Amino acid sequence: MRAFNALRRPATWKIFRSDDRLLLILIAVIVGTCSGLAALVLNNALIIIIGKLHYFRDFWWMIILPAAGAALSSLFLEKVVKEGAGHGIPEVIYSVSRYGGLLRLRSAYSRLISSFLTIGSGGSAGPEAPVVMSGAAIGSNIAGFFHLNDRQRVALVGCGAAGAISAIFNAPIAGLVFAVEVILGEWTAINIIPIAIASVAGTEISRFLQGNHIAFAHFKFNIGLVDILASLGLAVLCAFASIFLTRTLKIMHTVSTRLVSKLWLRAAAGGFLVGIIGFFLPDILGEGYESIKTVIEGSCQNGILLVFLIVLAKIIATSFTLGWGGSGGIFAPCLVIGSFVGIGYYRLISSVWPHLIWANEGCFGLLGMAGLISGMMQAPLTGIFLIVELTGSYEAILPLIIVSTISTTLCHYIEPASFYLKELVEKGQLLRPGTDARVLSDLSIAELLEKDCISVRQNMLLKEFINIVKKSHRNFFPVEDENNGSFLGLIHLDDIRPYLFDQDMYNIVFVGQIMSSNVEVVAPEDELPDVLNKMDNLHLYSMPVISNGCFVGMISKATLLDHYRNELKVQTYK
Repeated sequence: MRAFNALRRPATWKIFRSDDRLLLILIAVIVGTCSGLAALVLNNALIIIIGKLHYFRDFWWMIILPAAGAALSSLFLEKVVKEGAGHGIPEVIYSVSRYGGLLRLRSAYSRLISSFLTIGSGGSAGPEAPVVMSGAAIGSNIAGFFHLNDRQRVALVGCGAAGAISAIFNAPIAGLVFAVEVILGEWTAINIIPIAIASVAGTEISRFLQGNHIAFAHFKFNIGLVDILASLGLAVLCAFASIFLTRTLKIMHTVSTRLVSKLWLRAAAGGFLVGIIGFFLPDILGEGYESIKTVIEGSCQNGILLVFLIVLAKIIATSFTLGWGGSGGIFAPCLVIGSFVGIGYYRLISSVWPHLIWANEGCFGLLGMAGLISGMMQAPLTGIFLIVELTGSYEAILPLIIVSTISTTLCHYIEPASFYLKELVEKGQLLRPGTDARVLSDLSIAELLEKDCISVRQNMLLKEFINIVKKSHRNFFPVEDENNGSFLGLIHLDDIRPYLFDQDMYNIVFVGQIMSSNVEVVAPEDELPDVLNKMDNLHLYSMPVISNGCFVGMISKATLLDHYRNELKVQTYK
């Protein structure tokens, strides 16, 4: 707290305010450290609880535990902290997209607790999305503490996400890439530098508290040409598994909401089904990192049919957990599913071509993990660097690139939006920084109103109207009803040109006779992209804005463009 207060002193603050990057770098260290600590708290709490419950997994009554955990998780979110169910990352992206990264303080701990209840009891989910939500909320609220602007807050939200991922995986590059590629969607130096610092801070706090070790040790891989060629088929299989998982999650969510109205009952029902599956196939329970280790080390004893059965069961269990109201992320399930897809594929091709010399099955397990992560998130760099750092080796980098990029591309063709962005895209809520839609979303019709138009009455003589034209600097004149002030039509300066040089018409022509009553109008609550499209389609440069039947002003392309450029300058980093 002393460091915070020192930064807020006028003299100190003036120094850092003079250099935007220096300010963000310094605060990024704080954000990365705090988000890294939050990630470690959840991760170690899960290790302890899963370890304690492991000895009771053979008892039949343990099938009730995932139901109880999921129900408590949903009740905590819904009744205690007043937040909806979900894994959190879409909410973070939406916040960055629409509200300048503004997140509530309680989001810094709410998903940590809810996901601990879900995953710790055996729910098929991962801790990564909750810690990203927590880290992002920490970054957002620290930005608020220092009274930073929206642009700086967004950068610190990315710092929080990066610090959390880096700490939980001991993977600073993966944390950096994930924050920029998935959360922010914008590769700019003003973002990358503080996010990189936060990733280092998160990693170092992890290494300081629990040592510098990689998550999955493995034997050395000897990658040959046949392995690289075989990775093409694995990429297709991973893309298929990613799409199947995405659609199963969506179907489960739709079905559960129709069958059960109360969230906690849905979560309990989903958890109970997970418990039944887990009783017969324990590999699908929890985050599943122990199962991944057996795959990477090449010590998985399951036959090929059982391997693919585990893949199917894990997909279904994850859908029951997250689709029915449990709390957690998709990262860990993707790693588990991908690893089993990889060794299943390896055993299939090695049985078909036994005479060829293949790399060991642990290598294909790693490739499958990268393929699922990349396909689900449509973020190939995240998949590549995460696996490289998780294993501490670049031996498989060539097939990793092939599997990740092809899986991402195939998934994008079939599902244009990634798992995290799908719902936002369908609702029209995804607005990336600096894009046309995002710039327009930050403008409103109210701030673009031109109110200097002079209104006229319909029974006004042309002579009176010409005197008003002489005083006006506008080409448009709204016509209003003299009794109730309602908008009747519009007169453009061009409409009176035929009468200007015929003074005999001045005292016999009324405004109501020359106005245009069939006028395209805009409402104050209309979306600017829709207004701009209407102007383009109708070849209009100005339109009247009508509220409750009355004229309130004009909106023009010229004013819109002026404000658009100013807003673009604010959103575009120097």
